[in-house]
Amino acid sequence: MGTLLTSTADAKATTYKNCTELNKVYPGGVARAANVKNKGGKTKLKPYVSKELYDANKKSDRDNDLIACEK
Repeated sequence: MGTLLTSTADAKATTYKNCTELNKVYPGGVARAANVKNKGGKTKLKPYVSKELYDANKKSDRDNDLIACEK
């Protein structure tokens, strides 16, 4: 019998060097949860929601509103 291999893209979240790099892949930034609110005012783009990805890039959340690199 064979072993079933599955792709787990979110299993190891990518850590980006800075917001410029993160925004190339996620233009609206990354939110930790769908219900978080942006402290910094209005944003143009909706952030991608991923707890693992946010946790890997938490250093890029300057205002600590649980959204990293929001635009």
